Amino acid sequence: MTSTLPPIVQAFSGAIGSASANALTYPLDLVVTRLQLDSPVRSKERGGIYGAKLILGHILKKHGWRALYDGLWPDTFATVLSNFFYFYFYSFLRTLSTKRLITLGPSNPKSNPLKPHKPSLLEELVLGFIAGVASRVISTPLNIVTLRLQTEREDEEKIGSDSTNIKGVSDVVKLIYKEQGLGGFWRGFKTTTLLSLNPSITLAFLQMFRRICSILKSASPAQIRSEGLVSALKHCKVNPNQNMHPWEAFFGAAASNSIAVFLLYPLILAKTRLQVSSSTTMSQVLVDAYYGKDPSPNQEEKEESKREVGIEGLYQGSQMKIIKGFLSQGVTFLVKGRIEQLIVAAYLRRRGAIA
Repeated sequence: MTSTLPPIVQAFSGAIGSASANALTYPLDLVVTRLQLDSPVRSKERGGIYGAKLILGHILKKHGWRALYDGLWPDTFATVLSNFFYFYFYSFLRTLSTKRLITLGPSNPKSNPLKPHKPSLLEELVLGFIAGVASRVISTPLNIVTLRLQTEREDEEKIGSDSTNIKGVSDVVKLIYKEQGLGGFWRGFKTTTLLSLNPSITLAFLQMFRRICSILKSASPAQIRSEGLVSALKHCKVNPNQNMHPWEAFFGAAASNSIAVFLLYPLILAKTRLQVSSSTTMSQVLVDAYYGKDPSPNQEEKEESKREVGIEGLYQGSQMKIIKGFLSQGVTFLVKGRIEQLIVAAYLRRRGAIA
């Protein structure tokens, strides 16, 4: 986390930051979804940034700029809910951990019970994972509705429709319930649960980045040159109340999220395909991706979609996902940090006026 403010403040600022980032990067999210569900054969020919450019051009030319925001409102609502509860649960659990009210790692009998506990990297991952699972239970139904809205125009094109009968949110909700029942709104949730590691890995690396920033600010340049950065990490004290500058939060969060996305991308791909395909298991989806099977093949593409593409198939659309995540997480923590600064400044002004 980037601050030591109360959980409700972090939840509010994180939700506003994520909503801002989602509105700015949503067209990229739509493109990522199209790339993930594209034919592996076409993906090899037009993958990455070039493929994203082609998809954006096609959408703009055929449907206009409004089509770039298909599903924006339910996705933004899902993002706000997910991030609000994630930041709240995470900061609340971390507060309990620092006060030693809960213990996730091995306890040290020599530690001072009066001194705030600094969670280890493993504890950061566990705290983030628990918070991620809790928040995704709430946001997954809206994510599935968004996915249907994002792919609706492409599905209409595949069956030869003129794409004029575009459904709204309520129509999609009724269709999902009719096809799969109530469980359809949590389709692929097992994979989604594993993906709760994504924000936990992001925040774990962000905490490392925050500590390095704190050390660099507290250690003198002469000390770093004489002892080296590694020695400084060992001997310098981290100020737990020293928050990152918003731009430090931007680059720290963006880089941390890029690492998390790269490590977990096969699961991200599997989650998207599980929610729209007839496959019922994550392992089957991953095997299909490895062997280059089209997640929704047309009649003409069935033969060519049998080509083996290997590991590359598990990372189909990953370049744009990393770019989108870099920008989205960066903006989220940039806005979050700025809002927290404004809240602290307003509190100090009010306190000064009362005094």
